[in-house]
Amino acid sequence: MTDQPTQKTVLLFGATGTIGRATLRALVAAGHRVTCFLRHGTHPDLPPGVAAHHGYVAHPDAVFDTTRFDAVVSCMASRTGMPRDAWAIDHDAHQTLLAAAKSAGVAQFVLLSALCVQQPELPFQHAKRAFEQTLMDSGLTYSIVRPTAFFKSLSGQVARVRGGKPFLLFGDGQLTACKPISDRDLGHFITGCLTDPARANQVLPIGGPGPAITPLQQAKMLFDLLGQTPHHRRIPVALMDGIIAGLSIAGRLSPRARDKADLARIGRYYATHSMLVWNDSTDTYEADATPETGTDHLSDFYAALIADEAEFDLGDHAIF
Repeated sequence: MTDQPTQKTVLLFGATGTIGRATLRALVAAGHRVTCFLRHGTHPDLPPGVAAHHGYVAHPDAVFDTTRFDAVVSCMASRTGMPRDAWAIDHDAHQTLLAAAKSAGVAQFVLLSALCVQQPELPFQHAKRAFEQTLMDSGLTYSIVRPTAFFKSLSGQVARVRGGKPFLLFGDGQLTACKPISDRDLGHFITGCLTDPARANQVLPIGGPGPAITPLQQAKMLFDLLGQTPHHRRIPVALMDGIIAGLSIAGRLSPRARDKADLARIGRYYATHSMLVWNDSTDTYEADATPETGTDHLSDFYAALIADEAEFDLGDHAIF
């Protein structure tokens, strides 16, 4: 494969999310010409030279009428992971976008997916996995980026621990592990997919600089930074199963309880599955097989949060 042009005309979806914003900054820094596809009524501050097109993700065709794009980069994802939202955004909206891009002659598509789709159990994982397959079969040059845990997803307990409350652990706190990756490092990795021939037509699991850490190690890191004596509260996985069972029964009559059950299932998945590369032959998650990138470490992010030098918003993904 020949080297690809170093500067491309890129259509970016999901530019208002945390990963999308970081990817936009990386695209601009790399010299690409970027247009952000934004929802009507959304007017974020965009870097100089970045164009905006307002529309609906269900009808993206119009953006291709005015500009010819070399590549589409999608950081778009459902906000909640709930079944209807997941299939509408993670699958259907992406299917429509892919068809429009292909009709317009776009040659390359870079997709932000998730590492958890390698062992899919939840609706949003099945929706993402289904679109991944469609993209791979599309004939376009593709890169499917599957990151491990984000810094923000591991920061939901900073405020409670800072306030003197115990760190909540599922099981013994060592059921899972991950290689956390920062928004900035992930944005640079996604951007690199546009011009790195080795990343073309690949599914790309990616973590931060490592090593892999467990929730128990995350807790120790946080207590050390705060100068506190570690104290934890352990939550049995069986308790989560009981809560899910109860909410599922109530959900037969109450849509609100049904939604809570779906969110609890998402929480249970992340409490029991590592965000590392899965080895089918050994039925294990493997830290050594999980690629690393970047220079940002979770401990530095925690320190910045504690010093009020950084902030984050889990939004609909908040659990604690």
